[in-house]
This record gives sequence, C-alpha cells and structure tokens, in this order.
Amino acid sequence: MDILDALRSITGPDHVLTGPDMAGFATDWVGKYQNTPLAAVRPGSVEDVSQIMKLANDTQTPVVPVSGHTGLAGGAHAPEGSLMLSLSRLNTIREIKPDARLAIVDGGVVLEALHNAVAEHGLRFPMTFGAQGSCQIAGMLATNAGGSNVLKFGNTRALCIGIEAVLPDGRVLDLMSQLHKDNSGYDLRDLLIGSEGTLGVITGAVLKLVPAPAARATAMLALDNLTDALSVLNRLQEATGGTVEAFEYMPARYLTAVHTHFPDLKPVFDADHPVTVLAEIASTAPTDAQPDPDGSLPLVSTFEALLADAIEAGQIQDAIIAQNDTQRSQIWARREAAAEVCLARSPLVNNDIALPLDQVDPFLTRMTDELAALDPKADVLEVAHLGDGNIHYTVFPSDPALCDPIMERVEDVVREMGGSFSAEHGIGLTKLPSMQRRKDPVALEVMGQIKNALDPKGIMNPGKVLPT
Repeated sequence: MDILDALRSITGPDHVLTGPDMAGFATDWVGKYQNTPLAAVRPGSVEDVSQIMKLANDTQTPVVPVSGHTGLAGGAHAPEGSLMLSLSRLNTIREIKPDARLAIVDGGVVLEALHNAVAEHGLRFPMTFGAQGSCQIAGMLATNAGGSNVLKFGNTRALCIGIEAVLPDGRVLDLMSQLHKDNSGYDLRDLLIGSEGTLGVITGAVLKLVPAPAARATAMLALDNLTDALSVLNRLQEATGGTVEAFEYMPARYLTAVHTHFPDLKPVFDADHPVTVLAEIASTAPTDAQPDPDGSLPLVSTFEALLADAIEAGQIQDAIIAQNDTQRSQIWARREAAAEVCLARSPLVNNDIALPLDQVDPFLTRMTDELAALDPKADVLEVAHLGDGNIHYTVFPSDPALCDPIMERVEDVVREMGGSFSAEHGIGLTKLPSMQRRKDPVALEVMGQIKNALDPKGIMNPGKVLPT
C-alpha cells in the first residue's frame, strides 16, 4: 500500500494533507525555513500516533512533530520526503483535579485553553508568554519552554510530573504518574522534556496547577541602571516573602521600537529612561485581597510603599502601578510584543542566552564594545527575563556576512561569563553550529548514544538538536 493511502486508512482521508492543503505548514513562524514534506498528518488519538510511527519506522520515513508551530529555532523544519505530524486534534483536557491541583491533558491542548479551563476552578497553570494563544503543551514540553513566570515557578519541566509519549517504533511510553515523588530508576520524563521531538512524540502530560492569585500588583519602573534593578528585585523578594512573579527588563531603544511598531501603545513615562522594568507581584492570601477602609488592597499598598522607599533611595526614578486589568494588559503588551518587534527586521542574529544574574549588566556593557569593533553600524534590541538571567539579545548587522562572526563573539563572551547560548527557545536547526562549538564533547557523545538507542533508524525529527 502507498504510504499516503496507509496514513489515510489510519486517520481518515481528511487528515492527511498534501499539496496546497499543506499551506499552513509551509514555513516556520520566523519565515526562515521552508517546509517540503510528503504530507502533514493529523492523528485523532494516541493509537493513531502509534500506528503512524510504526508505519514510519517500517518505511524509514522521517517524522517531524509539530504543535503550535510558533518555535523560533527551526525545530519543526520538515525536509522533503518527511511527514509533519500535527497534534492539533489531540486537544482534550482529559481531567482537572482541583484537590490534587493537577491537570491531565492531551499534547495538543493550547496553553490559553488550559488557562481558561483551570481558571473555572480558581486555579492556574503558571506558564505564560506571547504565543499562549497558539502554542500547545507538547511543544512547550518538547522545548522546555520558559516565559515570564520562570522566576517563581520554573520552566515547563518544573511544572510537569507525568508524561505520555509515542516512541519512534510506535510503542507508547506511559509515564502519566500523578506522583510528586517516584524514585524508581532513570527519569525518562525529564529526558523527553526538552528533546525537541528527536526521541518521541509527546501525546499527554500531567501538569501542576497553583491557586489563582487573590491579589496582584503590576508596575512599570524607570531606573538608571541594571545594578539598581537587581537590588530592587532582591528587596522586593525579601519584603514580600518571594511573591515576585515577573521582573522583565526593557531598555529605552526596545520601547521606542515597540511604540513605533504599535502606535496604539503610547509611552508609559513622559521621558525615556535607560532601564525600564515590568515588575509583578501576586499573592494567594485572602488578607492581601481584602480592601482596606480606603478601598486599597493591602498587597498593592505594600508594593507602593516598597517602590516609594526605592525612589527615596534613588534606585528608582519613576514608577507607574496598574490600577485595573486593562492597564495591566497594556503594560504586559509592551513586553509580549518582543518577538514580533525583534523579528521585524533582517538580517538578524537572534540570541537566546542565559547568564548569572549579576553578569547581565556586565555582558551588555561588554557587548557594546565588542559589537563596535565587529560592526560599528550594527543595531541591537534586547529584552530580558531579568529575574532568571535570560536575555533575548537581537543584533541587526550592517552586512549579512557578519551574522556568524557576531554570533560566535556573543557565544565567546557568554561562555567566559559562565552562561549558556540557549535558555528557552531550544536548539532546532538554528543553534546546531553553537552546539558543535560550545557543548561539552562528552555530553554530545552521550546524547548521541541516547538518540541511537531510542531511534536507531534516525526517523524522529532528524537533523535537529544534535550536530552531525
């Protein structure tokens, strides 16, 4: 039987897309990689995925899993002759367990849909970023996605206690444990999380939930430098008992680009400041949400007092606190516009790096001099999850031929400062050269051995993560 006919017999003819019907899968979100697969197939069950993988394994047909298709590193690039396996139909929230604070979900569940479903129980899944309306749980797990709340809740890996995956030969690996402690051998769950579809297809997960905040306070802070910003972060953490959920750095040039790209988003402050930080604290304690006689919330009053002290100490130059959900959404819109704003120009060098917190400012200062030496005409836009040391450092060189030298120099400086060239976007295709240059050779060798053990025919998302 022809492989396309065999696929149609598994999923039904309407769910094997070819030719013009594959238009939605034709390119990655960034627009850098063009896909030329044999077909895009949309299984409707875990059993469908199992049968598809058995077929692919028998015919040695490469398979590229795809979730929300919003990756930034080319992890879902599908070469000619491969199958794109979309999880869009595996979108059932199987169960929400409010007392255990768990959600059991299909891999194709959209993050925003999960947010809405658990909110009905007074809970939340504390992972959020700009693509939450399209990204899917399996893709988040496959890349170990980060986001703006990593400071308090960790990456996706920290929020997952169970996983279900279909291996390259079609076997279903059922690790859907609801246990917070299970010390029975190798942690295969954590092995699959972050593997970017190179070891199997994630079809389900058991995810941790937390209580929805009873009160929240969000502000934009204007500062002179990042050293003061880090001091303010530490002070807020100490004074509020670790309730800081987000601490996002946006320099003046980034906000100028946002306001140019989105004219409806007006500047927050009357004047530009070198450093602007989005700070958000939240509390689940009812006492923090019980209005005082004057109508103010205790958490917001505490936040205001702490910021006033920082202004008095000269650490903060100005601060604006959101007074309602609309103002909070407008503040967050500036930060969540980062991908669209930073990817609007080309050529670009898209760096997603991690550094120790006290090295973020020295890195940015040093790179100013390094870039001036390499390319005096280069432009830079950067934003950062300042609380966890993750910088999105986008460089626009004056000549495309300078992209690789700039990338390598960034990597040099990051390595010298004890950082990593990859923080939350994954490796995909884009960072294969970085893996080859920077990853410990023994680590690469062990990763290759794991890949060969689970995928001896090399059909799972070939060419990604591991340099050849």
